[in-house]
Amino acid sequence: MSRYRGEKVDIGGRSLRIVRAGPAAGAAPLIVCEHGAFGCASDWAVVQEKLAARGLRSLAYDRAGLGHSDAGPEPRDGRAINDDLEALLGALGEIGPIVLVGHSMGGLMVRLFALERERPLAGLVLVDAVTPDVFSLPGGSSAIRGFGRLLQGVSHGAKLGLMVPVSWISGNLIGLPGAAGAEKRRIHASAPHAHGAAAEVIQWPETSRMAGAVELPPDLPVAVVTAGPHRGRGPLKAIQEKPAKQSRAGFIEHVEPSNHANLLGPRYADAILRGVEHVLQSGSR
Repeated sequence: MSRYRGEKVDIGGRSLRIVRAGPAAGAAPLIVCEHGAFGCASDWAVVQEKLAARGLRSLAYDRAGLGHSDAGPEPRDGRAINDDLEALLGALGEIGPIVLVGHSMGGLMVRLFALERERPLAGLVLVDAVTPDVFSLPGGSSAIRGFGRLLQGVSHGAKLGLMVPVSWISGNLIGLPGAAGAEKRRIHASAPHAHGAAAEVIQWPETSRMAGAVELPPDLPVAVVTAGPHRGRGPLKAIQEKPAKQSRAGFIEHVEPSNHANLLGPRYADAILRGVEHVLQSGSR
């Protein structure tokens, strides 16, 4: 029995782990799920199951150096990450339009992909995603730098096995069931995973700069799904909403009872599906 869900795909001398769900290859469009900082393909297990139940084809993957994927060349900024995604889609023979769904820091990756790549896009779904404007918030820059230092410390601690007990507390805040939940905890405790996550977060300011260089095209359908209530978070909610408000086919849903992690879990993931369905319907008009 494989030690991981899914399969590995060679992208040119190194491999990325992918998990596919839904109809067989060829059904269009493909929904590509981009995880957040310290995340992995496992994060999307519930969402992928729900997409498949609606006859939709999806792919989640571990970025280079995270989860079960081989490490990639540094720096691990958004451009390098999107180079890998392009290579992955090419290796899989995917040529049709895709929907990009990005959670948390993954929102920067999918935004940058939309701006810089020629591959046809049906739209973006931003799931409690950060945007380049987060650096305009009071304390935004210092918080991100602090997060990077924290992950560097986690990386060192994980080498000593310190993340193993931690993983039983914080390794599955999404609430993933079964094999996906167990896999998420194992990855959460992994030293190489922590190192790969730290390398990405260190590049967060540069990735944000690239992703914020220009605005998204207004004819690109954009769905925004956020976690938690507005109260006390008005400025953050406003910058999260901005990409959808600037789109001619925008969609916004705030899932007030949810939090940043469990928005991907069984209780609240239907909101993400509503965002995906909005994008698909907008693209078919």
